[in-house]
Amino acid sequence: MEDPVPIPSNIYPSLYYDDAPAAIEWLCRVFGFKKRMVVPAGDGSVIHSELSYGPGVIMVGTSRPAQGCLSPRSLPAVAQGLCVRVDDPDGHFANARAGGAEITRELKDEDYGSRGYQAKDLEGHHWYFGNYLPGAYWGDPPQGASAP
Repeated sequence: MEDPVPIPSNIYPSLYYDDAPAAIEWLCRVFGFKKRMVVPAGDGSVIHSELSYGPGVIMVGTSRPAQGCLSPRSLPAVAQGLCVRVDDPDGHFANARAGGAEITRELKDEDYGSRGYQAKDLEGHHWYFGNYLPGAYWGDPPQGASAP
């Protein structure tokens, strides 16, 4: 049986970095994202960018303190984390470690069947990479139900 065609995400996180150009290159080299679009500003910052990993997309831009958009390195804590499904958690983990990602939880098999690890990127965003597929166990929605 063939795998179903992936459904593009309908949630696109925006991440802010003090040095967005360096972060974009790092995310592509270390975590395997693909650069799709970068809109630079005249001062070397990034107004907007789109990076993909499979059907998922993140947007990366330069921190904008006046608008309350800051890099985690400017904050005492981070209130979010990103989860990315990868086909080869072991290979992804090895590449991330070799590329300088700060591993915050080693690669392991989870009780719920996933295999993955946690890391921080170069400015402190929290990431989980593994073969976990959120919602895969939900089954079909009740008849007449739809996504919010």
